Amino acid sequence: MIRSWRLEDAERSLVLVSVDGQLPEIVHWGARLPDAAEALFAAGTRDVTGGMLDAHPPLSICPEAERSFPGQPGLVVADAAGAPLLPRFRLEREAARADGLTLGFADAALGLTYTATFDLDPGTGLLTAQAALAAAAPVRVGWLAAPVFPAPEDGSEIWDYAGRWIGEFRRVVTPWAAGARLRENRTGRTGHEHFPGLVLPGAGATADAGRAHAFHYGWSGGHRMLAEELPDGRRQVQFGHAPGSETAALTHVETAPLHAAFSVQGTNGCARMFQRHLRARVLRMPAPERPRPVHYNCWEAVYFDHRLPELADIATRAAALGAERFVLDDGWFGRRDDDRRSLGDWQVDARKYPDGLGPLIEHVHGLGMTFGLWVEPEMVNADSDLCRAHPDWVLGAADQVPGRQQMVLDMGRAEVRDHLFEALGALLGAHAIDYLKWDHNRVLPQPDAAQTRGTYALLDRLRAAFPAVEIESCASGGGRIDFGILARTHRVWLSDSNDALERLRIQHAAAMFLPASVTGSHVGPRRCHTSGRVIDIRMRAWVASMRHMGFEMDPRELTGDEAEVLSRITRWWKDNRDWRMTADILQLDSADPAVIAEAQVAEDGQRFVVYAGRAAASDQIAPRPLRLAGLAADARYRVDLVNREEVREGLSRAPMALKDGPVELSGAALMARGLSLPWSFPETMWVLEGTRL
Repeated sequence: MIRSWRLEDAERSLVLVSVDGQLPEIVHWGARLPDAAEALFAAGTRDVTGGMLDAHPPLSICPEAERSFPGQPGLVVADAAGAPLLPRFRLEREAARADGLTLGFADAALGLTYTATFDLDPGTGLLTAQAALAAAAPVRVGWLAAPVFPAPEDGSEIWDYAGRWIGEFRRVVTPWAAGARLRENRTGRTGHEHFPGLVLPGAGATADAGRAHAFHYGWSGGHRMLAEELPDGRRQVQFGHAPGSETAALTHVETAPLHAAFSVQGTNGCARMFQRHLRARVLRMPAPERPRPVHYNCWEAVYFDHRLPELADIATRAAALGAERFVLDDGWFGRRDDDRRSLGDWQVDARKYPDGLGPLIEHVHGLGMTFGLWVEPEMVNADSDLCRAHPDWVLGAADQVPGRQQMVLDMGRAEVRDHLFEALGALLGAHAIDYLKWDHNRVLPQPDAAQTRGTYALLDRLRAAFPAVEIESCASGGGRIDFGILARTHRVWLSDSNDALERLRIQHAAAMFLPASVTGSHVGPRRCHTSGRVIDIRMRAWVASMRHMGFEMDPRELTGDEAEVLSRITRWWKDNRDWRMTADILQLDSADPAVIAEAQVAEDGQRFVVYAGRAAASDQIAPRPLRLAGLAADARYRVDLVNREEVREGLSRAPMALKDGPVELSGAALMARGLSLPWSFPETMWVLEGTRL
């Protein structure tokens, strides 16, 4: 007997089919189809030939080893003593709801129940899937995949994301081939090295055209990603917690949500869905109507050397440049003169602040700015009062290798979370703090899902007690960025690198999943502290203006010309932030590999901004035309060059329409033929504004 279920919107369909009550297969996740599920299933049945089993074991939402599945199973489970269990699940219950579905399956003999949920968001088109396993007696779960998706068999590439500290979001392109592409993050946090995302472009797909699938696993701990091609040609995608993350025998285990996107508008179509879904369904902003404030962070100005007169002077200068929030970074607590001591001692350092933080906060408020504070609650130094009082609170072995001179507190323990809630609550209760920069500067000694759940619980508790406080997720920069942490925070620090060239590349890649409103980007010092490069203030400021803008240099180093440029670009950002913080970021297929370009298109389609950053010298002499994306082909647009004053007279010598004033063209022309931009040096940016007529 065949049972079927489907979820669909105007553009896409999810179709599941179960045979004889077994776990269902996803027979279609793609463009909306009118056909009956049974017809799709029958048409997709594969032939059988020699040298194989007499039937194809089902590639179900949780492939079962007991059914001779030839690839990675969706569940690896053992009893409390370690003996393997091989369940054979049968349909037990189903519950349909508006735009959602829950299916329950049981193996009565083993006392196991498997539940899968699917929700198709009617506003964003993003599909969210999650799996759970319940047991009558405690079991040890080595691996539980979120509901498993078949991968399209016509695509030739797998895109995932690697990286390192100050070099995050590096796209890795792997050809599909027999076997598995396996990415496993065992660091216990999302990680610079293994962002939990996957993009599968269809045959011939580009940034703005063709079929594309993409996935994101919304979990802030270690994870595994598998893209596998079976000997029979079928392909599967699996995501779940890193194997071994559940360190104890349990009666209930569940995956994080797996977010799945499908678009016929290229990879940008998937990016648009992730960005909109994060803004509309994941984020819970304390004051959604409040404009995103221009940040100032003092870290790269003073590091641990906190002196109130200097900080007050820096705050005054930052406010004059346009900053609206001042963030006091590391070094304000305990005896924190370097990174070797005092993590865990969340009391104000009386040597540096004899009258507490009050005078600095009052000064900042007097300048019209709000006040934010850096903390790293999950960590502890051995040289700290907290560690001396509670050495048993440290996660892992006593002789473990420390990271950045620090260790990790065991967030799975209620007494640790209670202590941190009281310490942070005392700070927030005693001071007018509207923002926490929440850091996480080392990896865990081993994967531990309880650590992530404990951190979530602490954040949830603090959010409930202090609902007006915004929180930034910073983990050595981009070490913890995912939809799981963003359900509890409001901004991410994309990288510790403030090098504008590196930032341009990182921001471009990260826009596959992240909108501008949550992506912090700061104007760094003239000489970048992580790369040593000296980059012009115009490039630094324009790159920061691409996302949630801020400053992180010592404003006392600025010349008069640099201060004027930064103030002007900051004013432009403020004038446009309201619509741009809800705009879609679309990658542009640049004909010149030296140019990294994107379009930010307003929700209503009435305006857009294009950034075209020349990251290196081009191979050809003159700039190639840049084709735009995301416009209405039959509409007309006026396009103007925002930073026309940066044209290099004498080096850019030809008469060009954009150099003289705005141009008017159809959306079809802008997307098919593109625009010719003026000549420019490497490490410069052109910014275009477009308005629909």
